Amino acid sequence: MAATPQVQTAAKGEEKKEEREKLTIAVLSGDLERALAAFMLATTGASMGMEVNMFFTFWGLNIIKKNEGSMKSKGLMRKMLNWMNRGGSKRLKLSRFNMMGMGTWMMKKLMKETNMPSVDEMIVMAKEMGVNMIACTTTCGVMGLPADTDSFRGEVEVMAGAAYFLNEARKSKVTLFI
Repeated sequence: MAATPQVQTAAKGEEKKEEREKLTIAVLSGDLERALAAFMLATTGASMGMEVNMFFTFWGLNIIKKNEGSMKSKGLMRKMLNWMNRGGSKRLKLSRFNMMGMGTWMMKKLMKETNMPSVDEMIVMAKEMGVNMIACTTTCGVMGLPADTDSFRGEVEVMAGAAYFLNEARKSKVTLFI
């Protein structure tokens, strides 16, 4: 008969709590296929019991911007940038073979035919699975986005800077840049 392993105690009568493995994903791209890849990896990690943090920065912020409305920003260049770059998961395009929107349309049609969830559905699914979505405050400042979660989808509850990302990455078993 094999001996059962003993649980070590941290203090009197308390069991030592096992920490979950962490996955941290830096999402820098706002391209459709990269958004899909990021959310596939995030939801897969969450389904494997990992704590998952997705840090959206630069063009990756487009994925989590609200689909409706416009961004309020200060200064002519920031207003122009936000007018040209409205963002929102419904506006994501393929990085290659976009063909004036035809490639993106075909990809979305093929995804639907194979019952693959859309980016919007993956965002909701990820949140329901406990994935943390973090918007980068530093990039928001550069791009003239308000440094509050009102600019982003409801699934985004945290805004933080590069130090937060590095701290999470340092504690993660896996760190990915997409």
